[in-house]
Amino acid sequence: MKQSTAEIVCEYGPFPGAERVHGVTFDGQNVWFASGDKLNAFDPASGKAGRSIDAAAHAGTAFDGEHFFQIAEDRIQKIDPRNGAVLATIPAPGGGRDSGLTWAEGSLWVGQYRDRKIHQINPDTGAILRTIESNRFVTGVTWVDGELWHATSEGDESEVRRVDSRTGEVLEKLAMPPGVLISGLESDGNDCFFCGGQKSGKVRVVRRPKRG
Repeated sequence: MKQSTAEIVCEYGPFPGAERVHGVTFDGQNVWFASGDKLNAFDPASGKAGRSIDAAAHAGTAFDGEHFFQIAEDRIQKIDPRNGAVLATIPAPGGGRDSGLTWAEGSLWVGQYRDRKIHQINPDTGAILRTIESNRFVTGVTWVDGELWHATSEGDESEVRRVDSRTGEVLEKLAMPPGVLISGLESDGNDCFFCGGQKSGKVRVVRRPKRG
């Protein structure tokens, strides 16, 4: 297993009216983050805040290329990004104990914070298709280049971990500085992760290590 210190490239925020950052996702142009009662966008090139969508937004956020999926207490809502309309609702697997959320391979992947699990679920029904165990509290979840990564937060320590999507074996760890905690996690599809900063109100960019 590889272990290293996370390289924080830059920080965004805090943003007006958004005291906390829960879930984080990326639509290819803007970063979106959940702040409790809104989804908020900002431009990662400039850091400038963009528009917001009124929505229950208590934990993880995902984008499937067309719609947002947002954990709202004990359910996951499918949201139209144009107008904020809730198009569908499915039960969240943790019944309100859910944390991270991401979209990959036609499925939603849901972190279970204190249960220390990641569930792959059917996005239409909420049925659990696969469960991966962790040995730490799970916050954000993301996929990039066929790799499953998740964030942990326990005490005043957070890590970003690459894990085997079949066995849950930890393959790589990136340790955040003490006291720098991660809520949501999302890849930019390239060499960086967007990391929600919980009650700091910030979103930090962490570099993904190169292979080889």
